[in-house]
Amino acid sequence: TLTTCTYCGCGCNFFLETLDGKLINTIPCKTSPVNEGKLCIKGWNVHQFVQSGRRLQKPMIRKDGELTAVSWDEAIAYTADRLKSVKAEKGGDSIGFFASAKVTNEENFLMQKFARAACGTNNVDHCARL
Repeated sequence: TLTTCTYCGCGCNFFLETLDGKLINTIPCKTSPVNEGKLCIKGWNVHQFVQSGRRLQKPMIRKDGELTAVSWDEAIAYTADRLKSVKAEKGGDSIGFFASAKVTNEENFLMQKFARAACGTNNVDHCARL
């Protein structure tokens, strides 16, 4: 399947190869005017994180020093309460957000909008900045 890499703003194209419904390989697109058949190390390995057994499957909260699986409602309520209390105690600039290259640009935009509008901070960074 031809797709565009999400790791940075370059827009490199590659093919994701599947076998029996699972991603097995990344193949650079040689006709792409952006990357001309080349990929960085992140692009070459983009297929690996999708099916990793190390990915979180449900929200988790640290309770008594141990990560414990919880419902989405509990995780969202806990996170909202903690953000409110930290902002009230130390101000919005005590909060920082780190975006991900493994989600869409739109999702990253919403995250930075939330950071600035709801939490009152410009402390936003991204792992894929060039």
